[in-house]
Amino acid sequence: MLDLYMLHRPIRDTQDFLLSNYFAEGLRITFGVLCPSLVMAHFGMLQYGMTLSLGALCVSIVDSPGPIHHRRNAMFVTTALLFLVTIIVGLTNKSDLFTGVLLVVFSFVFSMLFLYGNRAASIGTSVLLIMILSIDDVRPWQEVIFYSMLVFIGSIWYTSLSYLIYRLRPYRLAQQTLSDSIHEVADFLRAKAKFYSQNTNYDKNYADLLQLQVDVHQKQDEVREVLFKTREIVRESTPQGRFLLIVFTDMVDLFEQVMSTYYNYKQLHEQFDSVGILSHYEEAINKIADSLDDIAFALKSGGTPHLAGNLEKDLEKLRQEISDLEQHKNKEYNTLGIIALKNIEVNIENIVARIKTINKYFNKKEQRKIKKGEVDVGKFVNSQEINTKLLLNNLTFSSSTFRHSVRVAIVMLVGFVAARSLDFAHSYWILLTILVISKPGFSLTKERNYHRIIGTILGAFIGMGILHYIHDKNTLFIILILFMIAGYSFQRKNYVVSVIFMTPYILIIFDFLGMGTMSIATERIYDTLIGSGIAFIGSYSLFPNWEHEKLKEAMADMIKSNQWYFKEVTKLYFEKGFDLTNYKLARKEVYVTTSNLASMFQRMFSEPKSKQVYMKELHQFTVLNHLLSSYIASLSLYIKEHNFVCVSYQDIKPIAENTNYLLENAGENLNKQNDELSNVPLIRLKNTSGLELSDADVVIAEQFDLIQKVSYDIFKLTEKIKI
Repeated sequence: MLDLYMLHRPIRDTQDFLLSNYFAEGLRITFGVLCPSLVMAHFGMLQYGMTLSLGALCVSIVDSPGPIHHRRNAMFVTTALLFLVTIIVGLTNKSDLFTGVLLVVFSFVFSMLFLYGNRAASIGTSVLLIMILSIDDVRPWQEVIFYSMLVFIGSIWYTSLSYLIYRLRPYRLAQQTLSDSIHEVADFLRAKAKFYSQNTNYDKNYADLLQLQVDVHQKQDEVREVLFKTREIVRESTPQGRFLLIVFTDMVDLFEQVMSTYYNYKQLHEQFDSVGILSHYEEAINKIADSLDDIAFALKSGGTPHLAGNLEKDLEKLRQEISDLEQHKNKEYNTLGIIALKNIEVNIENIVARIKTINKYFNKKEQRKIKKGEVDVGKFVNSQEINTKLLLNNLTFSSSTFRHSVRVAIVMLVGFVAARSLDFAHSYWILLTILVISKPGFSLTKERNYHRIIGTILGAFIGMGILHYIHDKNTLFIILILFMIAGYSFQRKNYVVSVIFMTPYILIIFDFLGMGTMSIATERIYDTLIGSGIAFIGSYSLFPNWEHEKLKEAMADMIKSNQWYFKEVTKLYFEKGFDLTNYKLARKEVYVTTSNLASMFQRMFSEPKSKQVYMKELHQFTVLNHLLSSYIASLSLYIKEHNFVCVSYQDIKPIAENTNYLLENAGENLNKQNDELSNVPLIRLKNTSGLELSDADVVIAEQFDLIQKVSYDIFKLTEKIKI
């Protein structure tokens, strides 16, 4: 059975990739870039065709996943800028001095577009790319205009192609991004399942879990961007649009349920390892993850998902095992331990029930019954307006984007001087390397640098090997197409793999043009090493952006979001009115701030040791806040999913108020500069009614107490951290 699964998994993963947006993007870009050259080559005008392809390639950079009107507008803006820049550079590139000044100015201006988000930043990258490729192309002014028109037409061609493909299948991108986000939730579940395994490594599991939570948030944010900003879907005028929205909202709720299944695993293992019940939990959770993978695959393939085999029977066995433990319980199995097992099992049942509901949505008849959602989706996406005020406010060295833009301008100038000093035929590769490697943060630049060098060297050797042993032009052309598709498919998924495929296809193109393969491959490696060295030194020595500079703000945001989430959940217990939108906004904010902090923590590991401040405390802070949000999620599900009824609200309320007080002061501690320690006590639960507490009362009171204790630990930790 296991061998069959191991055989099936790679096949399913391959199918999943071939149906993914990554592969679709690779096909679209390859066709959009290659088609103009092939058509023009047929008429003996390959040179013009390559210029058309260059325009298509440059505009494809901004065609990243997102709402179609954002993609379309970005491509139109890029098309206009490409046309203007090719004219300006073409008319002035006879003078090295003027070209150098222009390069500095454009590098600074277009790098500042990072202020307006990733799509705006990609516009800047696209424009700088066409500038770099046009620097050495000296022509008479009449040819410059013609060359610019060809770039313009190529850009329009790709924009039209992308828009046409979207119109043919308007829901395809939403299906693919939603599918990817569900895969991430499945992986998160598998990481949670490892906590039920004997002799598990808790520290490693926590680290993996935090990274996977970052991945889940990023994917869910991509889905929100596509779903909530696409007019056809937001209007919910079709069953398909309503189907995608309801599946996503159910998956976010399901992820909250997954987040809530945190307990003291060490205590559970101490009590129940001898009876082996925890391994059955692990098996059931892994089957749930497989069921989610099936949903994700069905979204892309158009199939119908099913529950993993025998999952419901496994749950029946779990219920029976818990019942047996309860009937024969002794001092080894305390009441809270049994209750914890029950709650986990009930939570698993609720997750399975939600998966069944999602599976029903795949039925066309059921899709027509889906009603319009109640939540205001517009509040769940951020809009970035292009305004000059934001730009002017960031024209200072206190702005990380400004420092990045100045740094890019300087290193590009250094790269230009180095390129002019070397007697290489394609020394503009130095500038291209600097452009693609330079990122706002040191850690991201370091990572991209490493990937670029490894990918270029491996790709160059692969390319040289192919051209040495294969001489048939038809075979080489097929390899060229395959490598182009692979290179563009992996450019947003795995950069080093993308470069490994991209380098050989560039060498094959130069071979078709009759240029020396060995010399070009060697030159590309040298240029990459030079450009990488310049970019890396610049990121370290020129106004660097270190992660610890943003640490205080990220930690304060994390505390505030958990406090907001806790307040919204306590309203379920203490107030009659309940605003679902506010609750979901608070929950989303927790995911956002957790992702930001965990990402920052991971990036700090790539920085010099001298810049890695409070690493132990930051790790502890991140884990504590993850526990806090998990405990709060559990508290919300007790009343929302388990329908627990608690009569001792007045006894619990002081604990909730003290928890808010602790979190409020924890945030203030980060801004304190003195070493004065506060003395804030923990509030103990008092049974003022004198009545015997029910199991629901005990569990809810225990959960409020756990939340208070974790909040207290966070509060005490913030007293130690002085940033």
